[in-house]
Amino acid sequence: MPPTISTINPSQGPTTGGTTVTLTGTGMTGSTAVRFGSTNATSFVVDSATQITAVSPARTAGAAAVSIVHPTGNSNSVTFTYITAQVPVVTGVTPSSGPTSGGTTVTLTGTGFTGATTVTFAGVPATSFSVNSATHITAVTPANSAGAAVVAVTTPGGTSAPDAFFFYAAPPVLTGAAPTQSPTAGGIVVTLTGNNLLNAGAVRFGTTNAPSFTIVSATQITVTAPPGTGNSPITVVTPGGTSNPVAFTYVAAPVLTALAPGSGPTSAGTVVTLTGTNLATASAVTFAGTAVAFTVVSDTQITAVAPAGAAGPLTVTVTTAGGTSSGLTYTRITAPGI
Repeated sequence: MPPTISTINPSQGPTTGGTTVTLTGTGMTGSTAVRFGSTNATSFVVDSATQITAVSPARTAGAAAVSIVHPTGNSNSVTFTYITAQVPVVTGVTPSSGPTSGGTTVTLTGTGFTGATTVTFAGVPATSFSVNSATHITAVTPANSAGAAVVAVTTPGGTSAPDAFFFYAAPPVLTGAAPTQSPTAGGIVVTLTGNNLLNAGAVRFGTTNAPSFTIVSATQITVTAPPGTGNSPITVVTPGGTSNPVAFTYVAAPVLTALAPGSGPTSAGTVVTLTGTNLATASAVTFAGTAVAFTVVSDTQITAVAPAGAAGPLTVTVTTAGGTSSGLTYTRITAPGI
């Protein structure tokens, strides 16, 4: 049985020839020629019984019937359209930026892309590219140095003008965060320092995106911490990639469960033992709003020195990176006989 052709891809190319087309179908083994109209293909390879790769010869503009010559008879024909080659024009590059390491898949829009033989970024050939149509090319960026790179397309009609650009961004680097702890409810403002932070698209605490952030400069970002728990390293995402992580920890709110003793004289000096949970990062202990000296014994115990003052109840609180505890009551009493 003669071979059959079901598809041809691409289905058009320049009059200068040189377009590599793929024919798919059946019964192609043993084919002796591929014809574009009455002209034999410049070359062809029988890849399998169902596929032939052929290079179009030069012809005048217009439709050409492509067929396969085989000892059992010629195949049916499919249409390949010859078009007059024109100088390509690149009008858009999307996305327009990416990392210096390359690997960004971009779509080029414009005109005259049929038969494109080369796509370059600042003179460096694309890692790969596909001509989707006369107006669209998909290309993968090669590695390049940071900065603006001219994007050029070359076809049999010439090379596009240097009017389109892809911007290579250096990878972001974080050197610090302040503060490095937050209550689990979030909401605190953290200042991030580093390099190459412009055009940041996201700031992440672990895997959670921050609800808001401000790019102060290429070396600083301020960001509001979202709610979270435990260790949640911060990273910044820019067109240049994702930064290294910097440490950030969510701290549970402190809880006080007991005071011992629960009362003492109006004079200063009584050592009070506070027990509870999440006390390790304590930054302040107050008696009725007055900060006192204290020692963190463990995550469940603090010793503090009660201040002098008038007799009466005092609310005792502990403040940590996780917030401020609810209060327990310590009572100052007047010594007998005074």
